[in-house]
Amino acid sequence: MIPFIFLMLLGQLIASFSQIMLKKSSQKEYPGFIRQYLNVLVIGGYGLLVVSMLIAIICYGHMPYMYVVIVEPLGYILVMFLSRLVFKEKITRNKIFGMILILTGILVFYLM
Repeated sequence: MIPFIFLMLLGQLIASFSQIMLKKSSQKEYPGFIRQYLNVLVIGGYGLLVVSMLIAIICYGHMPYMYVVIVEPLGYILVMFLSRLVFKEKITRNKIFGMILILTGILVFYLM
């Protein structure tokens, strides 16, 4: 089961990068409606999202359902740090509190 936990973490990392790509695309101005949706960032973002979903489906088949559900919130933490790196967004006190709650929940789950 350990390899599938790492595979699930990889899937979350891929999903986080896809969200960053889609947000980056939404910040740009495009000359037309079609170019707004048919560009490298949007197609790449959705492509990575599909890859992460396929990884999740594989993991659902080899892991107990609750383990997958517990690993998925790590994506929120990854997106927060990637947003800091790419968009220079501030990591506020509320975000840190939310991250601590997520990590505490995961820790409590694995200790029980």
